Amino acid sequence: MTQQDYEAYLEKYAEKIAIIRQQAYELHQSVNQIYGDGLPYGYHLDMVVQGITDFGHLVCVREDDVLPLFFGGYFHDSIEDARLTYNDVMRMARCLLTEEQALMATEIVYALTNDKGRTRAERAGEKYYQGIRETSYAPFVKLCDRLANITYSCSSMDADNTRMKEVYKQEMPHFLSSINAHSDDQRLLVPQEVVLKLAECIIDDLEREEKNGKVWWHEY
Repeated sequence: MTQQDYEAYLEKYAEKIAIIRQQAYELHQSVNQIYGDGLPYGYHLDMVVQGITDFGHLVCVREDDVLPLFFGGYFHDSIEDARLTYNDVMRMARCLLTEEQALMATEIVYALTNDKGRTRAERAGEKYYQGIRETSYAPFVKLCDRLANITYSCSSMDADNTRMKEVYKQEMPHFLSSINAHSDDQRLLVPQEVVLKLAECIIDDLEREEKNGKVWWHEY
């Protein structure tokens, strides 16, 4: 899809996207979820959707997929963090989208929901990443989620952000490999433009690693 067409669809559906955004805000507020240093969780959701806004034209193949993309972005943590079930998400999506769109949106949310596990690695294991690779637009939305988290971690030098920046940096090669379906299906792409945006956030570290031949941001 051309960027011009994509932006036209964003304008066309702006009112409905605003409703999706507000419902996601209210959902996370209802469980008192915050982000970072006491920010409303909507701060993170908006950062994720900013990536979808900026780069969605690289993966979106048709007009009917625009709203599921945005619903998936705003509700991507609703099962994991806001106590919804798959069927709860589906019911909410059906109130705003067609049946086909609601299914696509709910599948994105489900694919991005971490598995049960004692550690970060267990919660995002091979089964989890397989689900992402097999779900339309899930690799892209997960990439935008990671971009949002890394951008926030690089925005401050406090202990938590410094620690998470290092975690994300160490995970990056495995993360990118795990979400990449290596498919000709545009809906499963891991756009190089977004990967480079990730690299910009931690470029100082990457410059040091490049000397050792670890240039993961050139491989996708």
